[in-house]
Amino acid sequence: MNRREFSHKTVRGAAGAALFSTLPLSSLGCQNQDRKLGIALVGLGAYSTYQLAPALQDTQHCYLAGVVTGTPAKEQQWMQRYDIPKANVYNYENFDSIVNNEEIDVVYVVLPNAMHAEFCIRAAEAGKHVICEKPMAVSVKECDAIIHACNKAGVKLGVGYRLQSEPYTNEIKRIVREKTFGEVRFVSAEAGYRSRGNPEQWRLNKSLSGGGALLNMGVYAIQGAIYGTGQNPISVSAQEFSTDPDYFKDTDESITAQFKFPNGATGNIFTSHSANVNRHYSAFDNGWLELNPANNYGPLAGRLSNGQELKFAHESQQKLQMDDFAKHVLSGEPNRAPGEMGKRDMMICEAIYQSIAEGGKTISLDLGRMGIVE
Repeated sequence: MNRREFSHKTVRGAAGAALFSTLPLSSLGCQNQDRKLGIALVGLGAYSTYQLAPALQDTQHCYLAGVVTGTPAKEQQWMQRYDIPKANVYNYENFDSIVNNEEIDVVYVVLPNAMHAEFCIRAAEAGKHVICEKPMAVSVKECDAIIHACNKAGVKLGVGYRLQSEPYTNEIKRIVREKTFGEVRFVSAEAGYRSRGNPEQWRLNKSLSGGGALLNMGVYAIQGAIYGTGQNPISVSAQEFSTDPDYFKDTDESITAQFKFPNGATGNIFTSHSANVNRHYSAFDNGWLELNPANNYGPLAGRLSNGQELKFAHESQQKLQMDDFAKHVLSGEPNRAPGEMGKRDMMICEAIYQSIAEGGKTISLDLGRMGIVE
């Protein structure tokens, strides 16, 4: 079954599904920090297969408890590989019955972007805490719907921003926050890779992806510009470039955008599906910092203008991310990537697309009310 058939079948099945609004059975007693939360992965593509599932073998506060897939062959493979009981395996039609499964505390939605809102909302209404892979959705309206559903159900919501739990990224935040080199004046963030191969992949299908490079790697560049200044931008202008329109028929290939920040700093981001770019740079009154590489799965590397090299022990970013979310649920530790952060970034993405549509016009941003600045 290809992605188009998968999408049609999923939406059709969901339309007639009964939705629930029960508080999570598994949240009872969740203040017990010795307890590990059971996570169910929804969508068993490459990211779940090669990153999330292996990471869940090493996490301290959560574990792989179940899966949701539309491919029967994968059910058997995952049950055998990870010793998952049949009762914890679901498809897209019977997904809502997960409400009755006390072994599953968290649902991690790892589907194509256009499906995030539907399954995050269904998970919340089934009483499960939610992790939504980035981007949070394909519109601000969908982000609002996810946040509303989680608030109504009384469940926690996190976005799959793995770098928010990663030590190099958090060291940048510290340096910016403590003004180690004075006031930040400029930031540059680049995130992209060369995508070729299967022209039928879902990331090239706008009905499934919602966008191209910007909604894939671009959100990491946007985040870099924000934590590299410690501020939300107040305006943006943007341009789109295409060198291979026959391959990128439906989605953006490369985008660059320019930001202005409240303290007068400026910034530039670049994201692409045609170029391998992976760097962060912040310039201050009295120095600079650089990460290169800055946003892949690691290990990362960094240096400062005073000659210091940044070196941290490498751990799976996905392991750190999921453990951080589990600690947020179990003991109330800060949510490193709340739904409001995902919504903020989608507001910026929409402004970038608007600027491109209007010939690079500068678009004002009112993000201060979001309360998220890292």
